[in-house]
Amino acid sequence: MELITTGSGEAGDSPYRIRFRVPAEAVVEFSPLLQAGFFVTARTGCSVKSLLCNQFGIDEEYVTRRITTMFLDCKPVDKMDSTLVRDGATLALSCAMPGLVGATMRRGGFYAAFREGISCSDDNSDIRAGIGSVKIKLFNLLIAELGPLFLGRGIIVPALSLGEFLNKSSREFRNSCTEVSLDGAPVDLWAMKEGEPFRGRETAKLTVQFDKPKEANKEDL
Repeated sequence: MELITTGSGEAGDSPYRIRFRVPAEAVVEFSPLLQAGFFVTARTGCSVKSLLCNQFGIDEEYVTRRITTMFLDCKPVDKMDSTLVRDGATLALSCAMPGLVGATMRRGGFYAAFREGISCSDDNSDIRAGIGSVKIKLFNLLIAELGPLFLGRGIIVPALSLGEFLNKSSREFRNSCTEVSLDGAPVDLWAMKEGEPFRGRETAKLTVQFDKPKEANKEDL
């Protein structure tokens, strides 16, 4: 099932549309945006597992084994199959975190019983199915592993947050961008003034094409 990415999730205005083409290793540069959270439009009222696997297209085994810590609206998720995602929910995803806190928050872990009172409940009576928006947050190793999936399809972020991200971006990142366009027109990142051109609308849709690393020539080995 294809992920829906039209719409902003918060704003009524049409978002800016900015596209990058960068090397695959540049995905870590987008960490601030992926950690702060981005919006996608999706069919809400489904289970967490259905959202991740059926709509986002993430492999079920990867979800089960790799995404060991999940928070839905700041509450740990233990039952992916029965916990439903409401319109406007925030879903934070992480792989295993270190220490006792990480072990306690791990889905289905030995210490999960210690946080039973703050975990997501099975009371989904007020959740309705429909088209809505979900805010996704990615942490630690999932940024490099899942970031290209979401960025490749397009994410919605606050326009000012995107402007701040670009203003703080490194010289190496700017030099690595082989293509950049704003609303379909090529732009020069170095020519952008601070705070511009993201003041006219509330949101921006960011899409990134990642170039695969070039294979080394046998002669170079």
